[in-house]
Amino acid sequence: MSRGHDPKVPFPSRETDQGLPPSPERTAPNEGSVSSSRPREGRSHSREPRGIHEFRGHRYRLRPSEVEGMVELGKFRAIAQEDLIEFLYAGDKARFRPDLENLLRQGLALAKVIPYEPTGSRTLFTLTKQGHRFLLATHAAGKEQVVYHGFTRHSEAHHDADLYRLYQKASKEIERQGGKNLRVLLENEIKRRVNHDLAKLGEEQNSPECKREVAERHDLQMVREKIPVPDIRIEYETRDGEKARIDLELATGNYRGRPLTEKIRAGFAVYAHGDEVSKLRRILDQRELTAEILSL
Repeated sequence: MSRGHDPKVPFPSRETDQGLPPSPERTAPNEGSVSSSRPREGRSHSREPRGIHEFRGHRYRLRPSEVEGMVELGKFRAIAQEDLIEFLYAGDKARFRPDLENLLRQGLALAKVIPYEPTGSRTLFTLTKQGHRFLLATHAAGKEQVVYHGFTRHSEAHHDADLYRLYQKASKEIERQGGKNLRVLLENEIKRRVNHDLAKLGEEQNSPECKREVAERHDLQMVREKIPVPDIRIEYETRDGEKARIDLELATGNYRGRPLTEKIRAGFAVYAHGDEVSKLRRILDQRELTAEILSL
């Protein structure tokens, strides 16, 4: 996958075309050291002071809300500007703008305007390599949460961004039922783990019995001697403290009958954009499958 970065992309919501602000202030602490000052309590979220974080020769000034934004970008690889505003900032553009400008200015995040058929284009954000290293060093996302950085191909970047909106819908229901400590696994990470275990089997990796054992180890099902993998898995703790998970697939109108059928039979909850739901339901009807396609 291509993971190119373009540091010259201007902050996208400005009405005039301006470049990014200057590079962050730099110091020379020990390589790899991380330190931070805690913001004073009792301040409103919109007026939180920025603490100082020193890491690999850089000094960053960050609010807790800015670190939270970096964590979200890392978990999903790419998020659309309108979704960050809606879900992370509760629609408050006045708080969103200075936070994202600060991350862009300090080289921790990257913005890119990407062609998007439904609206012509949309602005996506991702972490830079330095932002990714910062999260790993500070464990801000949690030690078990995988984080990503950099843009993939345009279609894949939009798909990643759509998964954030899908997550918001599913996580709201999980939390309504008392779920907590949610963690996200994207398709690439699940595939990496499955393929790692298959590779250790050597010549036996094509054996249906061995493949089924690997699938079960990762809480997946075999379908037609394949191991379908969901777009996103949400792992969480139930109200009673038990471990639980839900596997989600974001289908598009380009899905053919067989791939969609495999996802359904693998037990995934399948979502689609509203204008594509009826088309996908017709495919299921033709195959006499009764599973529901949920609207995103």
